[in-house]
Amino acid sequence: MTPQRNTGAGAEAELPEYAGHYRLESCLGSGGMGVVHLARSTSGLKLAVKVVHAEYAKDREFRGRFRQEVAAARKVSGAFTAPVVDADPEADRPWMATLFIPGPTLSEHVKRNGPMPPAQLRRLMAGLAEALRDIHRVGVVHRDLKPSNVLLAEDGPKVIDFGISRPKDSELRTETGKLIGTPPFMAPEQFRRPREVGPAADIFALGSVLVHAATGRGPFDSDSPYVVAYQVVHDEPDLTGVPEELAPLVLRCLAKEPEDRPTPDELTRGLRSLSASYDTQAFIPAQRARDDESDENSAPSEEEPAAAVLDQTARKTRKATRRRMVVAAGAGALVLGGVLASALWLGGSDPAPVSGTVHGSATAFQAWQAEAVAEGGSGMPQCVAGTGKLLCFRSGLAFALAPADGRLLWRHRVADERTSGSPFLSGGLLLLRTDGGRQVEALDPASGTSRWKQTMPAHRGTEITGSTVLLVGADRVITGVDSKSGRTKWSLPVSGSGTPSLSSFTGDPLAYVTSTAADGTDTLVTALDPATGAKRWEARLAGDLRPVGSSGGSLFLLSVDTSSGDTDAVVRYTPDAKATRRVALPVPRVAPGAGVRGDVVYLLAAGGSLEAVDFGSGKRLWSLQTSVTRGSAPVADDRHVYFTAADGRLLAVDARKGTLTGQTPARLGANSGQITAALPAPLILDGHLYAAAPDGTVFAVDAGDPGGW
Repeated sequence: MTPQRNTGAGAEAELPEYAGHYRLESCLGSGGMGVVHLARSTSGLKLAVKVVHAEYAKDREFRGRFRQEVAAARKVSGAFTAPVVDADPEADRPWMATLFIPGPTLSEHVKRNGPMPPAQLRRLMAGLAEALRDIHRVGVVHRDLKPSNVLLAEDGPKVIDFGISRPKDSELRTETGKLIGTPPFMAPEQFRRPREVGPAADIFALGSVLVHAATGRGPFDSDSPYVVAYQVVHDEPDLTGVPEELAPLVLRCLAKEPEDRPTPDELTRGLRSLSASYDTQAFIPAQRARDDESDENSAPSEEEPAAAVLDQTARKTRKATRRRMVVAAGAGALVLGGVLASALWLGGSDPAPVSGTVHGSATAFQAWQAEAVAEGGSGMPQCVAGTGKLLCFRSGLAFALAPADGRLLWRHRVADERTSGSPFLSGGLLLLRTDGGRQVEALDPASGTSRWKQTMPAHRGTEITGSTVLLVGADRVITGVDSKSGRTKWSLPVSGSGTPSLSSFTGDPLAYVTSTAADGTDTLVTALDPATGAKRWEARLAGDLRPVGSSGGSLFLLSVDTSSGDTDAVVRYTPDAKATRRVALPVPRVAPGAGVRGDVVYLLAAGGSLEAVDFGSGKRLWSLQTSVTRGSAPVADDRHVYFTAADGRLLAVDARKGTLTGQTPARLGANSGQITAALPAPLILDGHLYAAAPDGTVFAVDAGDPGGW
């Protein structure tokens, strides 16, 4: 390989062919302290590798700062950053490798496309607020948040370059010669008290970044960094061109005093209050925007012919030559996923059942795919299996498919598209939650006919199980509503403090109410009979715990570290024996989805770490880096673990060995600008696997043959 030439700052005559064992293929960009290369691992995984300029590699002080950068980047790796794969700060030329994330920087996007429209600005602000929340909670202050350090991936913004000092980016330095940021995006305290910079400085930078995204310039603009510094400290920001609805939030971010700026959580709440139609669209270039938006307001009649909604493309024969996709963990996987906003389900978590196994009649099976047309709804379908059908809900549209071949059986148009969570079968009816979860509509699963529609009493959370809709109020009263009629059956006050959470799991006749102490020292778990409200058992368990599944009479929970919010252990509680077993994780996991199969709990964390925790042996069986930044909760059978990626891929991992055994193609589709906040887990039915994708399709494959997908 011919050595690459570097034309960036601090250029050397030639660049190395390798960093560690990663082959450097091309230059992605260069800065004051190093060059970022596109590289590949031996398995073919794409990486972004930063190699330090030779002149700084000789500086002992710089090496110390680079070690700090690597440590900071490793701490915050998650849904809103580029996860660190490897690094060697002690090499002759220090380097760090992160997953390659396709997409322009915010600076490049604005330069090429001009200012962002208001909807994109809201999503950008939401994503950056969540990113800063995750960064700050592990004790890291970025100090250099700016448009060139924000990548606009398909699934949302990613913050990069943690803790980097760039002496050549500005003439402003501290007395030790260390640059403390980039002047147009620095907070007043970074000029006045550089040694006392805290998390609020990143909030100020976020405000400046938003102004740049909205107008193409900063709130303080000058060719001279010294003039910019004066303006930042003394002048009011220029918000001309910032959308009126966002201007108050941006102005709060740009407050001169750190204590007057909002926290990331306050920003998120402020954004939610702006618009009921707030969504989670990705940053797709203008030329790739949806071309069918004019059809969104077209509401066909409830009895519109099936052909107008779904175009089945059943695959009646197998391909003569199957593509074998048994690959090394994460090889060639797209670094997609992530999310701009957390899935909100009336204060609860992703409602998709973690146990995806259902039962039906076994018939001869061929893989199939059902494609939804534009006017049939938007977003990713969420499905449940029952009554011999796949019952699905896509924003504004409920429909039923035949599991054997994907034929459309019926469809029902829903007037209110503000849905909450997946559909549920309860009391022999299909229940849909609309109007942000405040209203429930019950459909006949055989025909799609509406049986009843009712606004639920005021509540903070909800769960649907058996033949009962459970509601939890701010007064800590749990109410049971009959699924068949919509009438209240019972009410029950529960113990503890704060608003309790509700959980239920497929195949488990009980519902669980959890309430965690304010200091996170213990969690009160109450098991209820949903039909009557009777308490079956109650236990106070140590730690901040979240139920994720049940099996064999035991309840499985995730233990959450109160300081970081990360999952640090998995807990099993067996009420008959009043026994608790805890298995600690070697590394805390960020926002993992969980699935339970027998005595094994499978965790898929933000950033793609999948692992199996076995309570039979009391240890972790295996772990795998899947490179799926954001995935659904995993489900499992005896042979494989399955989960869906945000780009529509369905992946399978060997349940015993922890190796990737196959994956379907991505299904982003032409309308890939809209992604769902909650990724539905796949469903397992009689050896077949059913999943949904962002392009609106529902598809089915043979669960036992992932290599042939």
